[in-house]
Amino acid sequence: MEAALTQIQGWAAELDALIIRIAPRFTRGEVRRHVGAFLRGLLGPVERKNGWQLAEQAGDSTPDGMQRLLNHARWDADAVRDDGRAYVVEHLGDAAGVLVVDETGFVKKGTKSAGVQRQYTGTVGKKENCQVGVFLAYASGRGAALVDRELYLPESWTADRARCRKAAIPDQVGFQTKPQLARMMLERTLDAGIPVAWVTGDEAYGGDARLRLWLEARQVPHVLAVKRTQHVIAMNLVPTPAQDLIAAVDRDAWQTLSAGDGAKGPRVYDWVAVQIRPLREPGKGHWLLARRSLDDREELAYYLCYGPAGTTLAELVGIAGTRWMVECCFQQAKGEAGLDHYEVRRYDAWYRHITLAMLAHAFLVVMRAGAGTTGGR
Repeated sequence: MEAALTQIQGWAAELDALIIRIAPRFTRGEVRRHVGAFLRGLLGPVERKNGWQLAEQAGDSTPDGMQRLLNHARWDADAVRDDGRAYVVEHLGDAAGVLVVDETGFVKKGTKSAGVQRQYTGTVGKKENCQVGVFLAYASGRGAALVDRELYLPESWTADRARCRKAAIPDQVGFQTKPQLARMMLERTLDAGIPVAWVTGDEAYGGDARLRLWLEARQVPHVLAVKRTQHVIAMNLVPTPAQDLIAAVDRDAWQTLSAGDGAKGPRVYDWVAVQIRPLREPGKGHWLLARRSLDDREELAYYLCYGPAGTTLAELVGIAGTRWMVECCFQQAKGEAGLDHYEVRRYDAWYRHITLAMLAHAFLVVMRAGAGTTGGR
């Protein structure tokens, strides 16, 4: 009991220190008070972490202060994002760190919230009226946390500037694909000089040749999922669909390896890597990596890989497996830090809520890393 009390007191002190750390981003004392209360509410036992309930948790009689924090107060959400990223790297940073890009949906009613429309989201596995956010997570052996975010605006929005203005979307914000948003986040994160060894992501990002070539031009190793029909340059210089190149692999070449632990233990599959693109730069390697289910040998996934020439199959598998850590981040951030509990319509307010929820989740990840626990799954 005494040990638990000591841990609670320690966590409270660390949260106070984090709030003090970001305090210079908020010039007015009232706003600083509300951001502290907002973060404590996100981390507290409030069932629905919206303006009303966070205000009640803070002892406010109305939600006006919380709503003003998100909608009208003067502060730079990108600067707080940078503070959060620095906090994550300070505690989780590792030379073998991996950046994971992925997206998640926020199911919403109505048509006025910035970027909302009927669109596919993997969050519910179908088309739904929702907003979609593209996120960047930082993962290491110490844990994983979200470090950047961008709201995806469909063309139906960016083509209607009057509608954009009603949602406080600046005129200079135009249409960008999800891979373009991913590149923007990767660029500013890499430019910040944080320790990164690899980048990974799913088919939505691996299927974009411009993103892959940009990473390669920056000499950033990556393992990116692609469709089975993705053409790759085989060692005979003939463009070949990924599924055909893997189908020709000798069956003895497959190895059974774990891609890391999941909710039910090690994620074990059969794996094989084939060298591709013979005209490569010295010291670098290109591979087509394939994953096969142990239960259904017809169920395969494919990845295009670029990295140091001596990279082993086990290392490629480990990076591919790291991609699942972002799903844990989404689950924890939504379930424990209110990532999806917002009730705002404005473009800037979305970034503000999401940024503070990311910071709250990062705090949980760091505290659990220090305590030797993982939380979530």
